[in-house]
Amino acid sequence: MLPNTLTPVSSAARFAGRVAALVLSVSLAAPLALGQTSSQPQQPAAPSTSTAAQPSSSGTQAAPGTKPMASHRAAVALAPGRGPRYDNKWEIFGGLTFMNGQAGQNLPKRYNMGGAEGEATYWLTPRLGVAGDYRFGAGTTPVISPYYNRVLIMQHIFAGGVQYRGPKNRYAAIDYHALVGASRGIFDHAVQNYPGGSPVAACRNQAPGQQGNLGLYCNSTSPWAAVGGSIDFNQGAKLALRISPDLTFEHFGTELREFVGVSGGVIYRFGHR
Repeated sequence: MLPNTLTPVSSAARFAGRVAALVLSVSLAAPLALGQTSSQPQQPAAPSTSTAAQPSSSGTQAAPGTKPMASHRAAVALAPGRGPRYDNKWEIFGGLTFMNGQAGQNLPKRYNMGGAEGEATYWLTPRLGVAGDYRFGAGTTPVISPYYNRVLIMQHIFAGGVQYRGPKNRYAAIDYHALVGASRGIFDHAVQNYPGGSPVAACRNQAPGQQGNLGLYCNSTSPWAAVGGSIDFNQGAKLALRISPDLTFEHFGTELREFVGVSGGVIYRFGHR
């Protein structure tokens, strides 16, 4: 009876051993399979075949911003502005000017003049140029006289000098200048045009029958000079707007006197060095 009872036990043991071996082999093979799967490179996704991504086959419409320019002129009009290259040979300035002065050695008050200025500059190098300048100014000055309240004064100023170009870019440029010349002062305009002849003279040079004078300078030419700078606001490759303040000097009387002035106008550049 003993063998009969041992047979089922040995069969059950063999079955249990087979199951354990199968579980062990599966547990060992699973990590290897997962490792091989994760190490394989991922394939890129296939491109979408949606009809929304396909270009229109009719050709009647283009995506926004992709339509070509109709002409070269339109492309130039839409391009950003181009500033000057500062390689010009000539530069011409024309504009209005404001100056002040003193019309007599002992007059207590100064007077203001308004007028015009023209200047031409020839650039020897990109930095250094020679300039010729003309200014005209006219204004009225107070005097002490029972016959006059204010009288007209005029000046014609001729000068020449140098200009030096400082910092610059496509938007603006700063120049510095020094000018030396002469000013022709006309101080007796009111006296010469007084109806019936003026009872007083303009200056110490009195005509017969005149009593006293207005304390003005006599008509004369005085040495004149100016130092200052200018800033040019570029409006393109050739045009610019200029503002130019000055410190000016003149010597109509017995001493050198200094005044201020400012000009504003338009610059035109042309010619290539």
